[in-house]
Amino acid sequence: MTDDPPNPALLPAGLSDVLPPEAEREAMLVEVLAETFALHGYERVKPPLLEFEDSLLAGSGAAVAEQTFRLMDPVSHRMMGLRADTTPQVARIAATRLARVPRPLRLSYAGQVLRVQGTQLAPARQIPQAGIELIGPESAAADAEVAAVAAEALAAVGILDASLDITLPRLAPALLDEAGVQGDARRKLARALDRKDAAAVAEYAAQSGGAALLLPALLAAAGPADAALAVLEAEALPPAARQIADHAAAVVAAIRELAPTLRITLDPLEFRGLHYHTGVAFTIFGAGRTGELARGGRYLSGEEPATGMTLYPDAVLRAVPPAAPRLRVFLPRGAQAGQAAALRAQGYATVAQLAPTDTAQSLRCTHVMDASGAARPVQHPVQE
Repeated sequence: MTDDPPNPALLPAGLSDVLPPEAEREAMLVEVLAETFALHGYERVKPPLLEFEDSLLAGSGAAVAEQTFRLMDPVSHRMMGLRADTTPQVARIAATRLARVPRPLRLSYAGQVLRVQGTQLAPARQIPQAGIELIGPESAAADAEVAAVAAEALAAVGILDASLDITLPRLAPALLDEAGVQGDARRKLARALDRKDAAAVAEYAAQSGGAALLLPALLAAAGPADAALAVLEAEALPPAARQIADHAAAVVAAIRELAPTLRITLDPLEFRGLHYHTGVAFTIFGAGRTGELARGGRYLSGEEPATGMTLYPDAVLRAVPPAAPRLRVFLPRGAQAGQAAALRAQGYATVAQLAPTDTAQSLRCTHVMDASGAARPVQHPVQE
C-alpha cells in the first residue's frame, strides 16, 4: 500500500489513450473503409454499446459470452452486456428491426468493442472494428463478395499486398463425425490439429481409422489455394466433407473473378477463432509482421444464412505507411476569416492566435499566414 495519490494517467490493463495524430489517422481510415462499403451498397447501422444480456448473447453472441463485460441496469434491474463483437448485434438488428426489408440485406458498421481479456500477442481489450454483413443468400458468390469488398477497402487505404487465408472450420468435425471419433480420442485429435502436430495427428488418426485417416494429408495441404484444392479434389471425402470442399472451390473461383490479383491460401483443417462460423471462414493478413487485418466468414444471423467480414482499424494503421502530418497554419490576430477559410479549403489546418504570447512554434504550426493570405513555412531560428 502507498499514500501516494493515484496517477490520473494510469489506465486499466489493455486500455489506452489514442493521442494526436494517431486518433485522427484512425478516424480518417475508418471513414475510407466505410465509404468503400457504401459504394458496394452496404448501408450503415449503429448498434448501442450496451444491450440486455439475454439478447446480446443469443445466437452467434454466445460465442463471445466469456469475453463480455456484464453490469446491472439501474433502471430496469436487468443484466446488461457491453459488446465484445459487433456481428451479433447486426444479426439482431437484421432479425428484428429490419426483418421485413427484402433480402439480400447489406449492412455495415464501425465502432469500438470491449473484451474481458486480450491475448498474449494482442493485449488490447478495447478494439476498433469496421465491417460488413451480407444477410440472406447462402452462396459462394455472397462469400466471395464480402472477401473482395474487404480487400478493396484495404487497398483504398494503401494496403495493396494483403493475402486472404480461407479456412473450413466444419471440415475437421465432419470427418471426425464420419469416423465416429468421440470423447477423449476426439479431444486429442482436435488438440493435435490445433497445434499443427503432424506426428500426433497421424498417430491418433491411425488409431481412429475411417475418415480420420484423411486428416494427415489434409493437414499437409495447407498453403496456396490451388494446391490445397487439388488435394481436396483428389481425396475420397465422405458426402458432408465433399460438400464443404466443393463450396470452398466455388468460393475461391468467385473471389478470383472479383479480385484477380488477391493472394489466396487455404487451410482445410484450421478451426480456431470465433466458433459461430458455419461455413468458410476468412482471415486477411498484411505483409510482414502486421498480423491479422480482418476476419470473417459464414454464420447464422438468427435463422438466416449470413456472411461477413470485420476489419481491425488499429491493425490496419500499423500496416499502412505513416501519413504525412497535416500542415498547420498560424493565423495572427486580426487575420481575415475569408483568407483562413481559403487555406482550410486547400487542406491546411488553421490555428488562431488567441493571446499575444501565442507563437507559431508554441502552437506547433508548420506555416504562417502572411498579409496576402498565403501560407509561408515557419522560419525556425538557427541553432548556434
